[in-house]
Amino acid sequence: MTDHQQQSQQQPYYPPQPPQPPYAPGPAPVPAPVPHRRARRGVGLLAAVAIAAAAVGGGTATLVQQLTADGAPTATGVNGTTVSASSKGTVAGVAEAVSPSIVEISAASASGKSTGSGVIITGDGEIVTNNHVISGASSITVRLSNGKTYDAEVVGTAPDKDLALIKLSGASGLKAATLGDSDRVRVGDEVVAIGSPEGLTGTVTSGIVSALDRDVTVAKDDGQDQRRQQQQYDPRQGWPFEFGGQQFNGDTGSSKTTYKAIQTDASLNPGNSGGALINMNGEIIGINSAMYAPSASSGSAAGSVGLGFAIPVNTLKADLDELRSGDGN
Repeated sequence: MTDHQQQSQQQPYYPPQPPQPPYAPGPAPVPAPVPHRRARRGVGLLAAVAIAAAAVGGGTATLVQQLTADGAPTATGVNGTTVSASSKGTVAGVAEAVSPSIVEISAASASGKSTGSGVIITGDGEIVTNNHVISGASSITVRLSNGKTYDAEVVGTAPDKDLALIKLSGASGLKAATLGDSDRVRVGDEVVAIGSPEGLTGTVTSGIVSALDRDVTVAKDDGQDQRRQQQQYDPRQGWPFEFGGQQFNGDTGSSKTTYKAIQTDASLNPGNSGGALINMNGEIIGINSAMYAPSASSGSAAGSVGLGFAIPVNTLKADLDELRSGDGN
């Protein structure tokens, strides 16, 4: 055996190897973690809350959170029964807006001087008030909310409705009130009353509409014995009226008229007559005209007990042309 043959037998045998890949394989992928059961319950709870909130009416849209596939929270609006933004103002807002349109009226007659209220309805000084405020007056003075005073003349009266229209002399640029729609008034509506009770100009009270279509009977000035009527209607002595067959605040006399009235518990006192009953949008819905008050020992009104009455503004609007023409009854 040759030396070459001996070396060949001594060398180990290596089988052929497969070719090497161009890069080394990376580690095997790790499975995505499974969310904990607590997180799943949270999502279910939030969804249940959202459904419950949507089912219960009377609230605003509910905001819930949902989890996306990557776990990040996102805000989603859930529509519920929502109350639209209210246009009603506050008592302070109504008072600020309407007070410049409410005036104090001083009516002098042979029987003395009485104080009532009125509502400016035109920029040149047309003012609506109660007929009993100016009945029999020989002179009328009107004081604005800014303290400025004017003389006034009677334009027309409607004793059957206890309404009157007067006009300021030489006035212009006044702030006129907005006349609303008394047919849309509902029991329970919030209201504001502005007037000059006992000569306290610009007094503001508030309350609700207590009832509608009350048959209120008041004395009617038929042009006879005006002095007696003026004494009877002196706002400082209360407002005589009848309701349900009973007389309140004095004798209404033999000449009477009945109208449908808005009842309110907003505090009214002598001097509020002719002033405004106002809704929370700042619109005039009534002209304050009567109140019930227990009589004091002196025989004068003792004060408001929450039974006040106002002539619906639609009654005024229906008669306004006749008042302006002086053809009122």
